[in-house]
Amino acid sequence: MNGGENTQRVTVVLPCRNEAGALPSVLAAIPAGYEVIVVDNGSTDATATVAKAGGARVITETRPGYGSAVQAGVDASATELVAVLDGDGSMNPAELPCLVADLTPGVTMVAGRRRPVPGAWPWHARLGNRILASWLRRRYGLEVYDLAAMRVVRRAELARLGPLHPRSGYPLALLAGAASAGWRVVERDISYRPRSHGVSKVSGSLMGTLRAARDFWSVR
Repeated sequence: MNGGENTQRVTVVLPCRNEAGALPSVLAAIPAGYEVIVVDNGSTDATATVAKAGGARVITETRPGYGSAVQAGVDASATELVAVLDGDGSMNPAELPCLVADLTPGVTMVAGRRRPVPGAWPWHARLGNRILASWLRRRYGLEVYDLAAMRVVRRAELARLGPLHPRSGYPLALLAGAASAGWRVVERDISYRPRSHGVSKVSGSLMGTLRAARDFWSVR
């Protein structure tokens, strides 16, 4: 994970809360040469220990929320490019170089457009994603069809957006901010599979889905 050569330095940020079971396979799939930051966001399991054993740099973010964890990881990174994806095993880090390759001059962010295997994406989560992506297209003219669960972005441009949503509304706030700032955002298909361990904090329960809906609504 830490060896090899890479023409562009990339830091992979993994926001995590209780992902000790999934992290070993996720870290093992990170391309050689990429730096890795695991942001421990209130875990009560061995997430930090497992991450360190897998060669990742671990930082702790005490403010709860996906957006807070992502922001902490981005702030701790020092490379030109930053990649963000979930640490639950639902996405394949080995696909990151394809996204990096599409970050050509003039492109600010490459976002993964999920192509799920059966059973990977609950219908209510997929429907919500579709509605929000449609809203981004109508309101901002941003041609996206997913909320960028995996993304590679130019760190300097991301910093210029300033603080974004601290919780589940972060991906929507990011894309809305990107559109307002005139970013060129392109999508690339990525695989999407059931999380390898545990239950999703968002789509895995009615309460989690309702909280996420509240967060998304606050961005609108």
